[in-house]
Amino acid sequence: MFFVETRLEGVRLIELEPRTDERGFFARTWCREEFGVAGLDTNLAQQSLSHTRIRGTMRGLHCQRPPLEEIKLVRCVRGAIFDVVVDIRPHSPTYLHWQGFDLSANNHRAIYIPGGFAHGFQTLVDETDVLYDISVPYVAEAAEGYRFDDACLAIDWPLPVTIISDRDRSWPLIPNPHADRHRHPTDRV
Repeated sequence: MFFVETRLEGVRLIELEPRTDERGFFARTWCREEFGVAGLDTNLAQQSLSHTRIRGTMRGLHCQRPPLEEIKLVRCVRGAIFDVVVDIRPHSPTYLHWQGFDLSANNHRAIYIPGGFAHGFQTLVDETDVLYDISVPYVAEAAEGYRFDDACLAIDWPLPVTIISDRDRSWPLIPNPHADRHRHPTDRV
């Protein structure tokens, strides 16, 4: 595996190192030792799968409040998504910056998201499945989120939103009126 640095401290794009032959390929997608050597947390508590039927569907931006911050390893195993990670660590030099990543069943990439980041995605094709490995169990009382269309973040989603849950549509806007001074959307990877 290759652990590619991103513009957001601690977030890694994970590229596979496939071994190919006439049958296809084989690649390691998780290795406690390799993740540890890369300085990434290896304590994963649960795995979840989301299935989304319609292209353009929005999920997120989600996170859990401390001390129940989630570390996530996110991979698209069927279809394709535009995956977005937002730095919500108030003292970070990249506070409220975001970066988007194209994850698909074809490119086999994954994103490692440390605690202190909000996460969401938009499906780029119908019938998309996303697999999450998560460091702590979901706790409804600790869950919070950010609006996908918050002007402070100015995320450049690739498609018009076709479906979004009432909950995701109703997250509050970012309250800091000066937060947009931090806004520097980054390129799509």
